[in-house]
Amino acid sequence: MKNIINIAVVAHVDAGKSTLVDALLKQNIIFRDNKEIENRVMDNNALEKERGITIYSKNCSIFYKGYKINIVDTPGHADFSSEVERVIRTVDTVILLVDSAEGPMPQTRFVLKKALEHNLKPILFINKIDKLDARVLEVVDMTFDMFCELNATNEQLDFPIIYGIARDGIAKYNLEDESDSMDPLLETILKKCTPFKGDINDNLQMQISNLGYDEYIGRLAIGRITKGKIKLNDTISVIQNNGKESSFKITKLFINEGIDRIEVKEAYFGDIVTIAGCSYISIGDTICSLNVRDPLPPIEIEKPTLSMNFVVNNSPFAGLSGKFLTNRHIKERLEKELEVNVGLEVEELANADGFKVSGRGELHLSILLENMRREGYELCVSKPEVLIKEENDIKYEPFETVIINTPNDKASMIISDLQTRKGTLLKMEEKNNFTYLEFEAPTRGLIGYRSNFITNTKGEGIMVRNFSSYKPYVGHLQTRKNGVLVSMENGKSLGYSLFNLQERGTLIIGPGREVYIGMIVGIHNRDNDLNVNPCKNKAMSNTRSSGADEAIALVPHKKFTLETALEFIENDEYIEVTPDEIRIRKKILDPKERKKL
Repeated sequence: MKNIINIAVVAHVDAGKSTLVDALLKQNIIFRDNKEIENRVMDNNALEKERGITIYSKNCSIFYKGYKINIVDTPGHADFSSEVERVIRTVDTVILLVDSAEGPMPQTRFVLKKALEHNLKPILFINKIDKLDARVLEVVDMTFDMFCELNATNEQLDFPIIYGIARDGIAKYNLEDESDSMDPLLETILKKCTPFKGDINDNLQMQISNLGYDEYIGRLAIGRITKGKIKLNDTISVIQNNGKESSFKITKLFINEGIDRIEVKEAYFGDIVTIAGCSYISIGDTICSLNVRDPLPPIEIEKPTLSMNFVVNNSPFAGLSGKFLTNRHIKERLEKELEVNVGLEVEELANADGFKVSGRGELHLSILLENMRREGYELCVSKPEVLIKEENDIKYEPFETVIINTPNDKASMIISDLQTRKGTLLKMEEKNNFTYLEFEAPTRGLIGYRSNFITNTKGEGIMVRNFSSYKPYVGHLQTRKNGVLVSMENGKSLGYSLFNLQERGTLIIGPGREVYIGMIVGIHNRDNDLNVNPCKNKAMSNTRSSGADEAIALVPHKKFTLETALEFIENDEYIEVTPDEIRIRKKILDPKERKKL
């Protein structure tokens, strides 16, 4: 009760946050000897494991020298930064991870800014010091400069620095020290963080920072107790974000021990707890003692920058594999998502069966779509569009900071590409046969650029994007250069017809694939769309010809994932998302109707 410290591990994507949490958990023996320990044990969602990224913030705890340390593992990708924004309020300090070679990245600046705004005093952890291209002292200086740029106080500038290799469970006070444990980091946490202070006789106060769901006990609310204590079966008040007050009885109460959720009868100030009993509680709501009104300021989340339309699937193949097809099904699923995904906004479309869904970026929205697809939903989605603001009759659009590392011989091509997309080159450095480029570019111009970037750098380049700010609208941008090959027949694609279509462009389907009129089957070599017949078979005759037994050799077709399809499509096209297929199609299937328009 007296020695509770809450910390969050924050960093840019791939800096090693989840690996650091693994090291802290393993050292403090929270696993049975016979239990198989997975890497990135906190990333327990299927999509997190597949993609190797953290999507949802999660809690765990360790005990060290009589202290309970609650640890929050946060996402590093900019699209999920709303998770970081609300977690910052529940912790006493943050461990800021920085890669010893990459140095501070755009998302590092964002998470540090949020920590400094809440008067937290970060602990800097320089990770991966065993890298061959590590530049530890230079990275420390770069991080200090970033603190200064973000107007850190003198107290915040006096941050402790720990060096380590999270993968091997090693932390050091100095680079030349010998160490085989995380003790230097844990000792620094105890030295720099004062355990949360309070009085158990105070009236209860707790703000909800995260939500969960259990199929047996319903909605779960997660937050830190800032005053007093909370007891199982107590009736308490909840003050919602809109000011409305109501009461409910706590039916379940949990705290974290290791990676497990332990049911308890009582919890105290400073601890992070999970409660059940209220079906309408939401993020930002404050829980207080019964008939006591003591709300905390609402949690402010930055607004979305990108939107796309989710509409009912009206293709000829609708309902072949999905269970949830109607507008009502889509609405219920999006409302459920809004309860836990505070970076999302949903509004109903006036002229169609569907919804305009706005989020932080393409990945943010594609993760939602991928989850819906796996749950059995079928729908069509439109091309992502940026959200334009208008102030004093001037239009503003979102801009992003783009950091690129590319082989020297590809740098001029990258610069040319991004300048065509209205990007401005801010910085250029050459080092070890690689060129470091920093741009500021409109989000509109970056939609669909990643696949071009991978092709142009032959997979050797690294690109990192992060929202910067809204700036004046830059005018018309060049869109996709190529048209598409559109099926004008219903049926099954045949090798003979696809072989003849290869000279027209790049195919995106193989033989034996069911197609329908209006479905896109390839990328045209020219800039116009072309209606084609992928179902045409070779004419049969009883006359033998010299080319009768000619072998058909098909070039492997281009395969689209959900993300690459979102980057590819144009305004007159949809992605048809189903549990077992991702198809690209025209919004208007009938070629005659398309021609009229």
